[in-house]
Amino acid sequence: MYVVTIPNQTTHPAILLRESFREDGRVKNRTLANLSDWKPEKIEALRAALRGEKLVRTDDIEVRRSLPHGHVAAVLGTARRIGLDTLLDGPERHRDLALAMIVQRLIDPSAKLATARALDEDTAANSLGATLGLGEVHVNELYAALDWLGMAQPSIEDALARRHLHDGTLVLYDVSSSYVEGRCCPLARLGHTRDHRSDRMQIVYGLLCAPDGCPVAIEVFEGNTGDPTTLRTQVVKLKERFGLKRVVMVGDRGMITQARLDEDLKPAGLDWITALKAPQIQRLAAGPLQLSLFDERDLAEIVSPDFPDERLVVCKNHALAEERERKRNDLLDATERDLKKIQQRIASQRRPLRGADKIGVAVGKVINRRKVGKHFDLTIADDQLTFERNHAAIAKEGALDGFYVLRTSVPAEALDSADTVRAYKSLARVERAFRCLKAIDLEIRPLYHWASPRVRAHVFLCMLAYYVEWHMRQLLAPILFDDHDRAAAEASRASPVATAQTSPAAKSKAATKRTDDGQPVHSFRSLLADLATIARNVVQFAKADEITLVTRPTKIQQRALDLLDVKI
Repeated sequence: MYVVTIPNQTTHPAILLRESFREDGRVKNRTLANLSDWKPEKIEALRAALRGEKLVRTDDIEVRRSLPHGHVAAVLGTARRIGLDTLLDGPERHRDLALAMIVQRLIDPSAKLATARALDEDTAANSLGATLGLGEVHVNELYAALDWLGMAQPSIEDALARRHLHDGTLVLYDVSSSYVEGRCCPLARLGHTRDHRSDRMQIVYGLLCAPDGCPVAIEVFEGNTGDPTTLRTQVVKLKERFGLKRVVMVGDRGMITQARLDEDLKPAGLDWITALKAPQIQRLAAGPLQLSLFDERDLAEIVSPDFPDERLVVCKNHALAEERERKRNDLLDATERDLKKIQQRIASQRRPLRGADKIGVAVGKVINRRKVGKHFDLTIADDQLTFERNHAAIAKEGALDGFYVLRTSVPAEALDSADTVRAYKSLARVERAFRCLKAIDLEIRPLYHWASPRVRAHVFLCMLAYYVEWHMRQLLAPILFDDHDRAAAEASRASPVATAQTSPAAKSKAATKRTDDGQPVHSFRSLLADLATIARNVVQFAKADEITLVTRPTKIQQRALDLLDVKI
């Protein structure tokens, strides 16, 4: 028997149940029933039954559990593909929990208690615990795994250094800070805050990166530690632990000071690339630095007896010069308006401001707010305030707008002027790492750990999560807003000193919000959210055993998985 559809010209087609049989050696057909009034799903069920398929009632199908899975597969698959799991060499339970915390930090950064609940099989927020076979997870186990990870930090960093650093390479180094909740952590101190949280104590941490920005090692210091003070630890790490005989340390002008050069880098035999501070540039302008050379050029090398055996690379960014002039004028205008308000208070007939000391306090608050007091000549009396701009000081400072001077010990035959500028500007990659660590992705702050080893382990855990993210971003760049054609962008750049350019491909993505194949462009975080809609479903049919079904990826999800070389 079979079901056949007979088309009609004027009415709906007829649905007939027919039987085929043989009579006198000939095949014949006869109609058994007219099914035209049946519902389509009933007809399809009859067709399936006639084909011999096993039918299951819809009320016998039960989805026992559905967990977000795609983002887990993407992050965990990348961590395994880059060999991060092989670096976690230790007890199996600690190793699996440490890997789970790294992946979970990238998927959904949260406190250790929330992480434990997300990984536990009964309260799982995603499929990570089931994929790793973690079973029941207690928060104390996570703390034990975190402590083990902290003790394993030296060996893991050594392995990363062997992968990404070698003799003669550039090493990027910079520091940042994050605030700490509570007052019981021995590392927490009041110091210069980069989070604009002067009401909280903080820790300082220094990040070492390879030339391409890949993180290699991180070190935690007390919150009141000055940036230059952290450099000695990194020199020891590079020379003694990593066994590197000759590298080029790249750091900003507040990091690699003359004292650090004399006491740390030169005795260790390391080269460096850094920049001069403003007073040093002003002294050069009175001697070997001729500003007129840069009317038509933006890059030149000079020599100075103040910096023997060093190369000085002078750069002028004309766009930066215009921006600094505009900003300085805005600050001067705003300060003048505030000073005029103080004059009005002095001249007021109702509760006038009197006394040179009180007027001085009010003026000090205004001057210190915008740091432009050196550009004003002030006269303060008991009942009077006069001021005017110091145009000579403003002109002197303005003459150096847009100028910066790099100093390096690397010979010109090893690194020319343009490459020296590019190397120094690559410090922006460390700044990008700090943005991911602190804000948009990994949320390293605030810290709630009190014991110093756990604070260090938590910071190291976040660095390993960024290590995975860095590799993912390199692979996913074609479908992210990131510029995936850096070579074209650099080729369109007139000079390494000029403002960085965006490649035509990245401009097209930003304008159309579409990739080259017409799919939506994502940020890294929104792509993970999209991948999370690929679910891992545990389904039971009637009284049969449970089976696991995974949602079929969409086109953009499949492309992301293909770029990561991850199979679902």
